[in-house]
Amino acid sequence: MTGRDPLAALPRRRALARLALAWERLWPALWPPLGVLGLFVTLSLLGLPLLLPNWARPLLAAIFALGFGYAAWRGFRGWALPVEEEADRRLERASGLPHRPLAALADRPAGGDALSLAVWEAHRKRAAASIRALRVGIPRPGLAARDPIALRCGLGLALLASLFVAGPEAPERLRRAVVPGFALPAAPPALRVEAWVTPPAYTGAAPLFLDPAGGNVTVPQGSRLQVALSGGSGGAPELQLGTNATPFRALDGRSWGAEAQLDQGARLVIRREGFEVAGWTLTVQADQPPTASFAEPPARAARGLALRLSWRTDDDWGVASLNAEIRLKARPQAPAHGIEIGLPGGQPRSARGIAGPDLSAHPWAGLEVEVVLVARDGAGQEGRSEVATLTLPERSFTHPVAQALIALRKSLSLDPTKRVEARQELDRIAAAPEAFEHDTTTYLALRSARHRLVRDRRPEAVAEAQEILWETALALEEGRAERTARALEQARAALREALEQATREQQENREQNAEQRAETERRIQELRDAIRRHLEALAERLQRENAEAMPFDPQNRMMDRRELDRRMERMREANRENRPQDAQRELAELEEQLRALEEGRTPRNEAEQRQRQQRERGQQQMGVVQDMVRRQTEMMDSGHRRADAETQRREAERRAQQLQNRAPWSRPNPQQEQQAEAQRREADEAARAEASREARTQRALRRALGEVMQQFGDLTGEVPAQLGRADQAMREAQEALSEGRDARTPQQTAIRELQEGSRQMAQQMQRQFGQGQEGEEEGEGEGEMMGEGQGEGQGQDQAQDQGPGRDPLGRRTREAPGAQDNGSDTRVPDEAELLRTRRIQEELRKRGAERGRPQEELDYIDRLLKRF
Repeated sequence: MTGRDPLAALPRRRALARLALAWERLWPALWPPLGVLGLFVTLSLLGLPLLLPNWARPLLAAIFALGFGYAAWRGFRGWALPVEEEADRRLERASGLPHRPLAALADRPAGGDALSLAVWEAHRKRAAASIRALRVGIPRPGLAARDPIALRCGLGLALLASLFVAGPEAPERLRRAVVPGFALPAAPPALRVEAWVTPPAYTGAAPLFLDPAGGNVTVPQGSRLQVALSGGSGGAPELQLGTNATPFRALDGRSWGAEAQLDQGARLVIRREGFEVAGWTLTVQADQPPTASFAEPPARAARGLALRLSWRTDDDWGVASLNAEIRLKARPQAPAHGIEIGLPGGQPRSARGIAGPDLSAHPWAGLEVEVVLVARDGAGQEGRSEVATLTLPERSFTHPVAQALIALRKSLSLDPTKRVEARQELDRIAAAPEAFEHDTTTYLALRSARHRLVRDRRPEAVAEAQEILWETALALEEGRAERTARALEQARAALREALEQATREQQENREQNAEQRAETERRIQELRDAIRRHLEALAERLQRENAEAMPFDPQNRMMDRRELDRRMERMREANRENRPQDAQRELAELEEQLRALEEGRTPRNEAEQRQRQQRERGQQQMGVVQDMVRRQTEMMDSGHRRADAETQRREAERRAQQLQNRAPWSRPNPQQEQQAEAQRREADEAARAEASREARTQRALRRALGEVMQQFGDLTGEVPAQLGRADQAMREAQEALSEGRDARTPQQTAIRELQEGSRQMAQQMQRQFGQGQEGEEEGEGEGEMMGEGQGEGQGQDQAQDQGPGRDPLGRRTREAPGAQDNGSDTRVPDEAELLRTRRIQEELRKRGAERGRPQEELDYIDRLLKRF
């Protein structure tokens, strides 16, 4: 027999089999008593026996003990350790051995002849050979058959849950469930003291818990002390705060509580039956008032009409509010005007910032005032800053009547008792309606303000009249353009009617008399005056609207006086010579010129707009060329990588061939050669597919270049020769890629020619369209604004030069910075929109070059590119 003797491991296998049999017999016997014990432990951990009377707990424990003994007796009755024969039978069953070979090893032959012994020895060898793979098997107690509803699992889960519920009290609960409770009465619970201080709500501080051992404690003033005492023996305790003693109130049979307000420091002691239970030394911290100050003197903001109030404030527990009180210096007894200043982060302990209130509409605007910062904390304490003096910013008015109304409004602020003087001034303004263009609304507003000052004796009537004066001044200042536009339209209508009447009389072969010609002359002069006033109003409105984006320059020209004079003189001459048709034609041209002026349309602006659009188109085409350079460079880089990979592959094949020639025995077998050949074919097919794809891309790039050349030729009339050479190089690269040849040389030529062509395009556009505002034509001439009564204060000529990038009204042209703010209804795309449009076009060209896309999508992209 070769190998290890199978009988050597038989004793160990028998021992394991006996252990398995013992467990299969022991576990079913142990389960009933363990189940009774587990049920008792579960009930004890849950505290159920503690609900029974003291005499019932031992009885319950005895019942469970009897049940445990009975279950153990039933389970171990007839139990015995397994013997060797039983172990052999288990080994044979677990190993699946037929004919009981282990018994054959232990048997002896009955006969003693040689033949019988030889046969028995052969049988014994076969039996020994069959037990080489003896298995003990997994013990199977068969408890599932006895407990089909798995009560053991439920009991285990209940035991774990009861352990979790009992927690650290588990040993005590088990002990009390077994030991009788006939001892002496339980000792009273231990004394427990809890004390805490709740700071005032405005501090935002958390409650402070006092150490029962005592100590020194600092608390905010106004805090609330709360003490709770429970357990111990004795009567009701008392709380002694300084010299004052307060008894605790009973919460239940063994608990007491007390509260106290902490307004000053003292010794806090809890006493019970004359003994000190706990004590603390309290220090009360008084709440300090907040501080407020100006970080820098108040002044007018750098831009606009707002104030600049740079402030800072501090408080020990946080500032609740900060206000600025403004008082009129001339009338300190007048009620202050308050401004609330927002604080960062709710109630900060320290904060600083800048407030910018706009008080230009306040009745005190333009007058000297005193400003004080007032800070308040949560306790209601107040802190004031030093007094700062300044003049409130006021809005400037150009309309004479508006200026007079604002001056009257300020005089009433200085002395509200001067109602008679204010009434007289209002009567004087209302007596000259031509000063406010005979506007009925303005007249009624003046009369309403006068009525309030004369008839209404309430103190509030002055403020109401001041509000009316302010609204009227604003309407005069901001609505002057509308009023002058109506007056201009009336003057034009009157002149047009006079000229139509003269035309009808001329057609009836009647001579126009001197009186009619004088009337027409007068209406021409009225039209001239209306135009002057309307242009002045438009200039004022532009000054307000562009005060921040474009500071108003009163020297900017609004209209060429010579052109207006020429038209007016031609109308006068046509009127004197009885040529009303010519006067009507001049009037129509003048009206068209006025409409163009209001809309911001001038021949120069339109030419600049066309030039700018052409320049943008050229820049877009240059961007397309730069994109072509990038795409062509990527294709050339791809060709380099493909060539390098092909070179490396051929070098590897050459080295492999040399190795095979040197060592014929290392030559691969036919299967390996077939796999290598298949890999080479796949690599060649992939390379051809890549070259075909790049050929389609090259064809798309060449097509896009042709479109750029056509568009640039239509734009400038000339196409750089370098673009034509780049087109030829692209054609050669396309042919090389289609035939599988190296296309890097023509691609490099195409890149070089495209770059040079882009530079030529830029130079040609600079020569033809210029570069923005540099070098653009300056304003033409130095005309003067038409006007009469020069030197008389009103109706003065406002000679305003047309600076670079300005139209005759002083507005910025579309090429000038800030042109989007000129109030025009025409919106010119900004640089960001142009860049976004260019990126969209580049993305369309990129997708159009990917010829692997569906044909419908490629056709749609082509239509988009042709359209835009």
